[in-house]
Amino acid sequence: MNVMRNATMALAASGLAVGLLAFAESGFRRAADAATEPPANAATLQPVSAFARIKDKNARAVAMFEEAGKVIQSPRCMNCHPAGERPTQTDRMTPHQPLVVRGDGGMGAPGGLVCSTCHHETNFDPAGVPGNPKWSLAPVEMAWQGKTLGEICVQIKDKGRNGGKDMAALVKHMAEDDLVGWGWHPGVGRAPAPGTQKQFGALIKAWADAGAGCPKG
Repeated sequence: MNVMRNATMALAASGLAVGLLAFAESGFRRAADAATEPPANAATLQPVSAFARIKDKNARAVAMFEEAGKVIQSPRCMNCHPAGERPTQTDRMTPHQPLVVRGDGGMGAPGGLVCSTCHHETNFDPAGVPGNPKWSLAPVEMAWQGKTLGEICVQIKDKGRNGGKDMAALVKHMAEDDLVGWGWHPGVGRAPAPGTQKQFGALIKAWADAGAGCPKG
């Protein structure tokens, strides 16, 4: 009887442990920006030539920025431009797990969990962890979440809030920066930003050349 009782108790304990592990794994997978959720098909970007029919220069600039806004307002960009101190993750833009905060230089709080603890130079697809040598949060002055595309447009042109970039430097940043470029190569399980960085850069340059008008609102 004792043998049977001990065996039953061991089996129950084993089942409980398995259940707890499954629950923990399920929670981690939901929280992580990993390959458990199949990425949605990325939207395309219209080429600059598609806006040539718009004769009014400012209206053309606004239309091109709205097209580029498909990238700017995608989760791949928005997750790293939070309004608060905590980044978001996944296409649903859920609060980052584990808990991290902006800290100094957008790299995490001193003495706490910094970005480079988990995010290394490249994506680590087996664990679903994104990576880039420059991985960090955008400065709080460049917070985009909760703002309209028009507000973001005004913000990114403001040298006091964009790191002192003039229009040429802003275009170069959008078109060539490799951390921006990560949005099109986000690793397994994440939907890339719409189009390509080359197409996005061309839209931003054409927008600037047309006067850099911003959407209203």
